[in-house]
Amino acid sequence: MTTTTERMRAWTGPAILTFGFRPFFFGATVCAALAMALWVPMLSGHVVLPTAFDPVSWHAHEFLFGYLGAVVAGFLLTAVPNWTGRLPIVGWRLGMLVGLWLMGRVAVAVSGSVPALPVAMVDLAFPVVFAMLIAREIVAGKNWRNLIVLAMLGVFILGNALFHWEAAKGGYAAQGHGLRLGLGAGIMMIAVIGGRVVPSFTRNWLVKRRSTVLPAPPMQSFDKMALLILLISLGLWVVLPLGTLTGLVLALAAVLHALRLARWAGHRTLAEPLVTVLHAGYAFVPLGALALAAEILLPGSFGMAGAQHFWMAGAIGLMTLAVMTRATLGHTGQALTAGAGTVAIYLALILSVFARVAGGVWPEFSGRLHMAAGLFWVAAFGGFAVVYGALLLRPPVAKRV
Repeated sequence: MTTTTERMRAWTGPAILTFGFRPFFFGATVCAALAMALWVPMLSGHVVLPTAFDPVSWHAHEFLFGYLGAVVAGFLLTAVPNWTGRLPIVGWRLGMLVGLWLMGRVAVAVSGSVPALPVAMVDLAFPVVFAMLIAREIVAGKNWRNLIVLAMLGVFILGNALFHWEAAKGGYAAQGHGLRLGLGAGIMMIAVIGGRVVPSFTRNWLVKRRSTVLPAPPMQSFDKMALLILLISLGLWVVLPLGTLTGLVLALAAVLHALRLARWAGHRTLAEPLVTVLHAGYAFVPLGALALAAEILLPGSFGMAGAQHFWMAGAIGLMTLAVMTRATLGHTGQALTAGAGTVAIYLALILSVFARVAGGVWPEFSGRLHMAAGLFWVAAFGGFAVVYGALLLRPPVAKRV
């Protein structure tokens, strides 16, 4: 029977196509850095893209559906073979997926001269084809437990389609139903998948150090209740973003997920930033819920866009960086420890988030704070491409036996 390693070794083409995390993690971070490098001068009017989206909507779309879509693909293409026991997608089939993703980025960027429907079809081609491949693997492997991941991916795709529809109608898609639906799906992915991996990786690290304090096992009754309340709060936020009930349920979700995080013994992991950052990334889930609740119930607390960035840049940005750094190290045979460069990109991302949120709290300084947030963001994701690029682009190192 062919093994995952044998299939990877049988591929003699570009090394970047030997496993799903390689092209998508590298492509996602380069895209994130370049898109922000364009966005900063777009704010001042020095750069104008030929896109049909207004500048803020282009910015929001590319970081949510473009960037996160690529990271989710890299993660699932690497994780699903472990979940199902089936062989990974490698070689030119993987290259075809990457090509579809890149076509979507180009189509959105030049959409000003193309009808809205073809642009949407090109952009949605990648996530739809990818979801079909993942569905086939989960069903063929009878991995029913992870159908929930497929469901969240489906909602994410629906959010992207709705975003295109709202933009085509001339609406402000950056604050529309599509963006909230897609962002809600992303936050649920972090809550569900992060709720498995954060306590699991933490336990493994603490056990090796013979710690007497270990995280609570994942997916107990409390976790399920917290996830249900978060799901309800996100549903209300999508439909009634300014409703009082929405704010109250978001506040409850924030409390429950802060308590959930506290059960995972993150304070015991400070000696290893590669583990601690997982807890820091998850912390932005309750922080974002609390900030949105505050903005709904006490308008002007953060500004809606500022509050939203606790989730957009904080939860999604930091958690994806945490997962990409760990997965890249682990799957390329490196020691699972964060070096100085890795710690620097984590800190740059955190500084970016708080600078962006501060721009909403102190609008009189928003120009400088947005500029700082953009520069820190480019440093974080450009830094990942520099620090981890060689590991992602070079051929896998054969293990000695």
